[in-house]
Amino acid sequence: MGSRLQELLGLSESAVAVAFVDEVPDGVERVEESALSGCSYWQQAAGGQVVATVPEDHFSCPIGAFTHGVELPEAEAEGQQQMIGMMVELEYVRMEEVPEIPHRTESFGAVVYSPLELAPCGVDAVIVQGTPRQMMVLAEAATSAGVPGGPTMGRPTCAAIPEVMQRTQFVTNLGCVGNRVYTGIDDNELYVVLPGDQVEAVQEKLEAIVSANHALETFHGGRVSGEQVG
Repeated sequence: MGSRLQELLGLSESAVAVAFVDEVPDGVERVEESALSGCSYWQQAAGGQVVATVPEDHFSCPIGAFTHGVELPEAEAEGQQQMIGMMVELEYVRMEEVPEIPHRTESFGAVVYSPLELAPCGVDAVIVQGTPRQMMVLAEAATSAGVPGGPTMGRPTCAAIPEVMQRTQFVTNLGCVGNRVYTGIDDNELYVVLPGDQVEAVQEKLEAIVSANHALETFHGGRVSGEQVG
């Protein structure tokens, strides 16, 4: 499933399946070391790995811990407040915004990250990374499949995961500076995040939308050049 989506959109990397589960599934390895950011695990999966994290693997990412609903130990919780305070001081965020940032409130035993086509369990959200043109086509396919379109989001990027899980809608996310630093995503790329249970329906519409865009590009190009098309 994922490889077909990747092929149709011409993505350079796999779409990433994210699943919140009670325990690490059989046959899936926990990450070898905790990353500084939760979105770093996305890149491992986009590159072909199937990995799992436990709550402790998110302690080093104060903002990701908040959006994922991770209860932090005292020292890490203090660091979280310091980071939020720094962002407020920089006027990057207003303190009253923080509680309104989409976030999970349920606990979890593990989070599984994998290429979509290799997902070892049910999928809660699918993160697709690509150019604006690629994400345009994906958003059109999602709309054609009847998936409601949510807000265009920015910081923090990881808030897109609870947003799609809680509202069953797809969202476009422009990324944030932290995500771009930790993942190395290209400046000309952004994300669309899909509800896991809607991915199959989106993919069923994708081939027709890709074909329609090719036909319409030829049509509009002909109008620009003054040639009769069709």
